[in-house]
Amino acid sequence: MAEPNVEIESEIGIIGGSGLYSIEGLADAREVTVETPWGRPSDNYLVGTLAGRRVAFLARHGRGHRVMPTELNFRANIYGFKKLGVTRVLSISAVGSLKEEHRPLEFVIPDQFYDHTKSRVSTFFGEGLVAHVSFADPVCPEAARVVFEACQSEGIAAKLGGTYICIEGPAFSSKAESEVYRSWGMDVIGMTNVQEAKLAREAEMCYVTVAMVTDYDCWHPAHDAVTVTEIIDNLMKNAANAARVLVRAVGALPAARSCKCGSALAHALISDRAGIPAATRQKLALLVGKYLGQ
Repeated sequence: MAEPNVEIESEIGIIGGSGLYSIEGLADAREVTVETPWGRPSDNYLVGTLAGRRVAFLARHGRGHRVMPTELNFRANIYGFKKLGVTRVLSISAVGSLKEEHRPLEFVIPDQFYDHTKSRVSTFFGEGLVAHVSFADPVCPEAARVVFEACQSEGIAAKLGGTYICIEGPAFSSKAESEVYRSWGMDVIGMTNVQEAKLAREAEMCYVTVAMVTDYDCWHPAHDAVTVTEIIDNLMKNAANAARVLVRAVGALPAARSCKCGSALAHALISDRAGIPAATRQKLALLVGKYLGQ
């Protein structure tokens, strides 16, 4: 049974995507329920020790894959990590490749995102408090380098850099759409990561995606019809590699952060402090309390 509303300090958060609903090697694991101002996250968090570090794991779509990309409560998921003390988030995601060079069963660590979604909330702010965070470089360079080096150490083909385009889903792309995304220079395509990245930045957490290529989307002559069966088959083949990368990356992340992610809100809050409603101050205290004197 999950422990309700337990706040356990964890320094690293791991988000498991399609096909990855648990994490191997997590010692002393405890299931924790976290309540947030935005409701319940996708599932309970599994909190434990991995490679000597305190880790919190969340199945993005819930165990059993119950939640569609369009239904994800991104704010609750990221805020839950913040409440548990997480400062870095490693996101594991299934993606389609939009370039011949990114082959199925290989990994890409994107350094850019393109938001092509239509109806999603991507901010914690509003209700009398406005913030504009810098998102020019949406991925933590320190965390991305560590993950890439972990891939190299484990002998897994990976590329550091590239652009992840996030589409609404849940349907896969049409051929016309896929060709347009290719003409824009996009590298990989998915349905979830850009909202996570934006919210993690607002929560002053480092964020990096480990994008596991499952297919060539529908543009490729040999992959003109993407199916869930094919994707899941490749996900299962990638699962062992992903687990190895996670263990090595978690253990290699430096204890102290040298990036700018931890001060993303320092110059982002634009609202007159005197006019911020008390209810909003309370709701966002975990995120902005240090800047508002709370």
